[in-house]
Amino acid sequence: MVKASARWHSSIKEIPEPFWKELAESKNIPFYQWNWLCDLEESGSISKQKGWQPLFLALWKKEKPIAVAPLYLKAHSYGEFVFDHPFAQLALDLGINYYPKLLGMSPFSPVEGYRFLIDKDEDDDEITGIMMHLIDDFAQKHGISSCNFLYVDKDWLPIAEAKGCAKWLNQQSLWNANNQKDFNDYLASFNSNQRRNIKRERKTIKESGLIIKALEDKDIDRNNLGLMHDFYESHCSRWGAWGSKYLSRKFFEALSDPIYKDQVVLFSAFRESPMEPIAMSLCITNNSKLWGRYWGSKENINSLHFELCYYSPIAWALENGIKSFDPGAGGSHKKRRGFIATPNISLHRWYSPKMDSIIRSWLTKVNELMLKEINKVNSELPFQFKTQTIQHEKS
Repeated sequence: MVKASARWHSSIKEIPEPFWKELAESKNIPFYQWNWLCDLEESGSISKQKGWQPLFLALWKKEKPIAVAPLYLKAHSYGEFVFDHPFAQLALDLGINYYPKLLGMSPFSPVEGYRFLIDKDEDDDEITGIMMHLIDDFAQKHGISSCNFLYVDKDWLPIAEAKGCAKWLNQQSLWNANNQKDFNDYLASFNSNQRRNIKRERKTIKESGLIIKALEDKDIDRNNLGLMHDFYESHCSRWGAWGSKYLSRKFFEALSDPIYKDQVVLFSAFRESPMEPIAMSLCITNNSKLWGRYWGSKENINSLHFELCYYSPIAWALENGIKSFDPGAGGSHKKRRGFIATPNISLHRWYSPKMDSIIRSWLTKVNELMLKEINKVNSELPFQFKTQTIQHEKS
């Protein structure tokens, strides 16, 4: 039996960075690094006032944490990209306050990999069980309706699910290099019609007079990250009240810190200088995976979005030995650019027995339908060869 004291922390700064780094060492996901989550707090991008209150649970042995559950107390469901509005409506119908709720994810980042961070010398199963019990107890004492872990690490999934979590399947798009060595190999994976379409879209960019360049390491500074924020802000503003602008300029500028120098890649579209772009996109990498995050443009140029957010990042990934690319949430047009539909999994715990029973029954049917939808999408991809049918174990 583990002997440790449990503490709830209202800021990641209450957990020293060296301890966090040691616990998260094997993950190698930038969005769960101490500095990334700390910069979200320091920049004001997340806070209690914005409905993202850090509330990390840690188990301590003496003065060292042996496990941390990165959690946030949420007053809304924005910035999650797993849309739980049916759950909120059900709670309303049952006379239950849906908010606040507990949420486990890296804010605003629909990136697979959430799990409790556990010391390698501890037993994952035992520690996970202890922490789930502590979370349940805390939630029930404070009138919290649910605890939700989004974009769950597949290795941690069976451990957490065995502790009583309900599984919900959603859909995301991923590109995998497979045996592709360069962009010509990428093009060769498509049928002839789609190869022509992609070549035509890229030709449009050249004919517009634009040059595309990937900015890395010393090419990235506070100034061009400030420009990237402006593009991001402008793009979000196009959608009015639904623009989902979550990140502050201060957060973007924080990415100029040397600690991020191997993780940030900017794709600049320009006519004279890459430092004077008319459009930009921001990607994050860990040297084996690439994640697409944000983009924006001063001009409305046909196919520029596809070039900056898909084609140039894929070309860069292939040049740098990157094996997979997650372009971000949404976008039905992704499937025509080589992105395979795959399931992402969230785990949930509801503290109203009636609500729990209703949703679990609903999920049994919905998960089967989602899997059929994913396979249908993949059966229609414009590839030369059929993609493999995805199967998923039932709970």
